[in-house]
Amino acid sequence: MCRWLAYSGEPLRPATLVLDTQHSLVAQSLNSPLGAEPVNGDGFGLGWYSGDAGATGTPALFHSIEPAWNDQNLRELSRAIESPLFFSHVRAAAGPPIQQTNCHPFRYENWLFMHNGGLADFDAVKRDLTFAVDPSLYPHIKGTTDSEVLFHLALTLGLRDDPVAAMTKTIRMAEEVGHAHHVPFPVQGTFAVSDGTTLWAFRYSSQGRSRTLFHSADVATLQEMYPEVERLRAFGPHAHVVVSEPLNDLPGVFLEVPESTVAVLDGSGYHHRPFLAAD
Repeated sequence: MCRWLAYSGEPLRPATLVLDTQHSLVAQSLNSPLGAEPVNGDGFGLGWYSGDAGATGTPALFHSIEPAWNDQNLRELSRAIESPLFFSHVRAAAGPPIQQTNCHPFRYENWLFMHNGGLADFDAVKRDLTFAVDPSLYPHIKGTTDSEVLFHLALTLGLRDDPVAAMTKTIRMAEEVGHAHHVPFPVQGTFAVSDGTTLWAFRYSSQGRSRTLFHSADVATLQEMYPEVERLRAFGPHAHVVVSEPLNDLPGVFLEVPESTVAVLDGSGYHHRPFLAAD
């Protein structure tokens, strides 16, 4: 349905990953071998924190309904800015219209959120889930996607205090509402959430067949594995990437995030935790 990447580490120009890798996000917008749809040309978005923003800073956003491969502004912007943490997303619309307010990532205060996947039969469950959003947050829903509703529902259920617990409640509610409307497998996707300091990447589906999700190995390990690869020297020791699918073909660079798992990335590296795993 979509493809996305998230970066955290030393300040980096987004173009390094979004444009310049072998299988960059822009390349995946034209040809996504592991995606549900090979072409993701229904808009894109970039969200980034400035170097001194930290957990309390408001991230900047750039959204466009142009195909990512055809937007000169994306090329200019992604080569001009540097950020220690940024999200990027290319969209394959699955029903909601192609418009800027439906482009990911979504923002609230210092939080960013993006999603690959969807809620099955969203038209049937949209009313119940939207009405569960806190009234103070409802005016911030600008578009018509299931992803934006899920984000604001997670905010309602405590995302700012405990992202894993809030996402657990959000997905459980989406499944309960879906089942009440006779939807057998309501939730599908990978989700990225950040407060500007920590990154949470979730992989889950009601059917147990989630969209793909990978994260990079530690840079020191990669530089030892591939000392001849000049490109790896562009990354600092704390650089990490979480992606819908690998950005290159080098074995061992990208590690698959297991089904029903949240990968938490903070200053000490990755920590995998079960997420809504079957009992």
